[in-house]
Amino acid sequence: MKKLLVVGLMVSGFAFGQVKKDTLGKEYKLEVTPYKAEKKEKPLPLSKKGQVFVFYGWNRGAFSNSDIHFTGNGYDFQLNNVQARDKPTKFGIVYIDPSWFTVTQYNFRIGYFIKDNLALVLGIDHMKYVMKQDQTADFSGTISDPKYAGMVQNGQVNLADTQFLTFEHTDGLNYENLGLEKYKNLIHKKNIDLVWSYGAGIGVMFPKSNIKLFGNERSDRFHVAGMGTDLRTSLNLVFWKNWMIRAEAKAGYINMWDIKTTLNNKPDKARQDFVFGQVLAGIGYTFNTKKYN
Repeated sequence: MKKLLVVGLMVSGFAFGQVKKDTLGKEYKLEVTPYKAEKKEKPLPLSKKGQVFVFYGWNRGAFSNSDIHFTGNGYDFQLNNVQARDKPTKFGIVYIDPSWFTVTQYNFRIGYFIKDNLALVLGIDHMKYVMKQDQTADFSGTISDPKYAGMVQNGQVNLADTQFLTFEHTDGLNYENLGLEKYKNLIHKKNIDLVWSYGAGIGVMFPKSNIKLFGNERSDRFHVAGMGTDLRTSLNLVFWKNWMIRAEAKAGYINMWDIKTTLNNKPDKARQDFVFGQVLAGIGYTFNTKKYN
């Protein structure tokens, strides 16, 4: 029995020794998978935080009737329901010649996406406002000069002959505004995107008016005359990822309480408020401020 036990132990020891030897003799290789950086996909245009766009275009405008109140030395009166229109420039070289760009009714925008699909937009709307000359306006108030007081008949004044008043913001009705716009991609193709936006803005009115009242010399200087606010919506066709065509419509309210009506620093001034509508179109360029593979 003891002999059998000794033989068994010897056999088992030999077997374990072989296993250990075989185990130690094996060569193990550690396979290392190379690290691949995650590829950042280029985002859709007009959609991502950090994107920027610039835009230049041209507009047509429409204005509601307004009451215009005039005050100064020897007069304090109001013309009611005064009609006005815009003044588009005849199409020609002035629309593409940089030295003449202020002649047209133009728009400029620069936008920065502060969040995904949300842009902060700085804009200049160079509109033109012209009182219709061939009209008779309701009159209330007083004029001390008998010549111009005599032009008022039965509570109305005929403006057609231009002697009483010419009234324009043609250099122009400048609305310097800051807005927030929300963007949504409607169509995404290989080289074409259609993006819709909507938003609102607020800003100051910075006109250079052309007003001649009672034959006085006109005021001809830029100044802050009041404030404006608006609602807007646009369609943006982006092609080749960067270039864009923009069509926009907006409606807003303007209140100007310090319109200069005579030269230098005389106290003469006018005030008015009205609703406006505007359609515009033009070209732009959009780009990413972050690099994408």
